[in-house]
Amino acid sequence: MEESREHQWLHGLHGPHGLPQRNERRDAAEHRRRILEAAQHLFATHGVQAVSMHQIARAAEVGQGTLYRRYAHKGDLCMDLLYEGHKQMEKDIAALLSTNTTSPALARLDGVLTRVVAFFEEQGPLLEPVAATRNEWLCDASRQKSPPPYLWLYDLLKNLFSEAVERGELATLDVPFTADAILAVLHPMIYRFQRQERGFSQERILQGLRRIYIEGVKTPRTLIGSADGI
Repeated sequence: MEESREHQWLHGLHGPHGLPQRNERRDAAEHRRRILEAAQHLFATHGVQAVSMHQIARAAEVGQGTLYRRYAHKGDLCMDLLYEGHKQMEKDIAALLSTNTTSPALARLDGVLTRVVAFFEEQGPLLEPVAATRNEWLCDASRQKSPPPYLWLYDLLKNLFSEAVERGELATLDVPFTADAILAVLHPMIYRFQRQERGFSQERILQGLRRIYIEGVKTPRTLIGSADGI
């Protein structure tokens, strides 16, 4: 029964959860591809802030009207690039979980957190314009048929924590609150602030998450023994 339940929610990870659903004409899809490729190249070369929408349109060989009809500003464009990166992150996490189904739930949680932090590191230059212009990365599903990334990650973390409790890997836990607490730390702007303003390294952020949300939720055996002896 437990194995059946586990595979049921793992199976859902292989779909494009949290990503915009598109039914585009061929020419529109081609314009989108060219725009995203041009923007990705220009952002990587010059930085997001230094690149104008005019430069992106010229590099993509599309009219500015075509560009602005699809993307009102760079925040919109960065969001689309982030969703593409998120699609790859979902595939990576699905592969990780499907090949480690017998590992402890907290070990798989560690792998998920490692991949999410790597995603933010990879997509770092895109985070500021996105977080400054919209919140749909978190929980706005108004323009999507499937859950946005926040809700996808929330369900994933909640299931891993619930499994850890069921398997006795940790004591009783407020699972929904803990999943939300982790994702509050993994807000794009919080990650950017810690990297740029605090000067925290990628590894320091990951170790902090592990210390609080993996090691910190376990019930130390020494405390259990002390409590039993009282």
